[in-house]
Amino acid sequence: MKVILLKDVRGSGKAGDTVNVADGYARNMLLPQGLAVEANAKNLNDLAGKKASAQHKLDVEKAENEKIAAALEGKEVVVKAKAGQGGKLFGAVTSAAVADAIRQQHGQDVDKKKVMISEEIKSFGDFSAVIKMKQGVSCSIKIKVVEE
Repeated sequence: MKVILLKDVRGSGKAGDTVNVADGYARNMLLPQGLAVEANAKNLNDLAGKKASAQHKLDVEKAENEKIAAALEGKEVVVKAKAGQGGKLFGAVTSAAVADAIRQQHGQDVDKKKVMISEEIKSFGDFSAVIKMKQGVSCSIKIKVVEE
């Protein structure tokens, strides 16, 4: 019997796969437990629609990420930090501070988890960072740390 798996089934396949299984296995195990549905024309059409919808969502997300990357590529972000005597910072400049500075100065919403700082920023000066977004989209920015 041909079925469409709704959830991952060990030994049979992953969710969304169309597989051939024994009739008894399908009727007694997969269908009653809600792990699969019969692969008829309606269900196959629904599956194709869901896959197309998921692909469209990924394409839209990638386009948005590319737009953000193009807007930020090579830009400079100024981060203000407090410092004590001798020019040493209190703490360090974190990716959250960089993400906030990008939001304020360039109007682009970037998640702090996406900002990859190459080295720990514990002094004033110029540094670089890479913003890695989904689907392989990334851009580099310059970070300038100045005294508050």
